[in-house]
Amino acid sequence: MSGGNVQRSRVLQWRAPSGSLSDRGIVRDGSAKRILVTGGAGFLGSHLIEKLLELGHEVVCVDNFSTGSLQNLGGMLLNKRLSVLDHDIVLPLDAGSFDEIYNLACPASPPHYQADPVQTTKTCVIGALNVLEIARASNARILQASTSEVYGDPTVHPQPEIYWGNVNPTGPRACYDEGKRCAESLFFDYARMYGVGIKVARIFNTYGPRMRPDDGRVVSNFVVQALKGEDITIYGSGSQTRSFCYVSDLVEGLMRLMASPEEVTGPVNLGNPGEFTIGELASIVVEMTGSQSQIVYCDLPIDDPRQRRPDITKAKDVLGWLPHVTLKDGLVQTIDYFASAEAATEIPQPLSAASAR
Repeated sequence: MSGGNVQRSRVLQWRAPSGSLSDRGIVRDGSAKRILVTGGAGFLGSHLIEKLLELGHEVVCVDNFSTGSLQNLGGMLLNKRLSVLDHDIVLPLDAGSFDEIYNLACPASPPHYQADPVQTTKTCVIGALNVLEIARASNARILQASTSEVYGDPTVHPQPEIYWGNVNPTGPRACYDEGKRCAESLFFDYARMYGVGIKVARIFNTYGPRMRPDDGRVVSNFVVQALKGEDITIYGSGSQTRSFCYVSDLVEGLMRLMASPEEVTGPVNLGNPGEFTIGELASIVVEMTGSQSQIVYCDLPIDDPRQRRPDITKAKDVLGWLPHVTLKDGLVQTIDYFASAEAATEIPQPLSAASAR
């Protein structure tokens, strides 16, 4: 792709490829590939990049660092197969050709995506167009990180992929919900019109190390509040439900979907079908941290879903994928991370992993 705005990219780290893709043996036959990950410095993107590098792939991380951080990439920055670009995918991007693209760019927590709803919609829609054009030009396989938010406040439970959802198109969450729905539409239109090889994953609540302390999502909120001894804030009665998937399970699901046969386009739900009320999660976090925090209740935000649980039949049957990490085991790792993170200074240490279980 080309355009006058391409120069706005800021190269933080770049290892220029030598020779053609075929010269470097980067082909879709199980050997090393050249892979673009947008939103790669974020919580989920950094875990995905870590795994891709472990497998020997060459990775280009693109992020505008609105919510992502170089700290998430840590020691990966020393890897000669990783390049990092400070770039907003709302603008055209020229970074060469790729074999695979993971489009993860977009704030995923309500406080972040609602802070600039117009930019969020642009990221979802214009960003999708830009990466789809790269995939089209490269003949690359491309995966869209969609979301369970496309189901809105669901009237069907659990939610299968054939459910069209119950979304408020004019509410404060619409920038994200409808932005992701439009992105899905664009992906399938590019597949039908141009033969682009697409994959669409609908991601349910995911948690783990590298979440931001100010992320605004329920797991990070509760863990940080409990470690600081602050009141744990529940919005609504606490009876609303969510299903929590540990990040390593989710990354495995994304990679299985990317590697699936060409005819498997999705959408495919990826999430842990274990269902917990928000009140139950708060109690578990308090118990595991040994916190003296009190639970307080506030008004439920507009359009906040009352229940959320994935039907993962398709993921099991088509991808052979099942999440394995239990909520408590995943919380051990998450609590340890927040207790040791630089952003969580003066937070008491959690219970040991053994006693926390």
